[in-house]
Amino acid sequence: MSGFDPRLYLVTMRYDFGAEELLRRVEAAVKGGVTMVQLREKEIEGGEFYQLALQMRELTRKLGVTFWINDRVDIALAVQADGIHVGQSDIPARAVRKIIPREMLLGVSAKTPADALLAEHEGADCIGSGAVFPTTTKVTPELGTQKLSAIKAAVHIPVVAIGGIYAENAHLPLSCGVDGIAVVSAIMKATDSFAAARQLRQLVDQYQSTQR
Repeated sequence: MSGFDPRLYLVTMRYDFGAEELLRRVEAAVKGGVTMVQLREKEIEGGEFYQLALQMRELTRKLGVTFWINDRVDIALAVQADGIHVGQSDIPARAVRKIIPREMLLGVSAKTPADALLAEHEGADCIGSGAVFPTTTKVTPELGTQKLSAIKAAVHIPVVAIGGIYAENAHLPLSCGVDGIAVVSAIMKATDSFAAARQLRQLVDQYQSTQR
């Protein structure tokens, strides 16, 4: 898959609901405006992750959005995901690029311009930068908008901001010129995931239209 739309990137987390509810919420969110979905599962065994990934692969293909797997290159390959996203502590981007198909997208986390430049050099198609704000889903130092702007300026590939982003503060990372925002709880924990996604997508589109 060569092209992708990074405007509103949903990174999944199941909290206290099961696979069926996860799929329901993801489908509603995509219909509300999510443009990419990343399946992120840190706590489950490989077999369960694989079965869930198969279901998510089928759903995202039906809905026509880019499907990413977090960390697990083996599962990304097994379900023919559109992309694989790795962090700085995972397999290096250059090694991942050697073992995935040429058409598979590669996303890499970056907290500094140097990290982002290296990822781009090693074949990354997209940079995920954060946490921009404090977040309950991952314990990591706050990046802030100044560093985010520097990362965006350093590379030519799309940069997506992540970490503690909600409708109330989305304008701050968007003001840095990023290509999209990634959210977890703003959609996954919302009472109405369709409405939450629609509101965020409208904010992204409105902001980006003023920057053109």
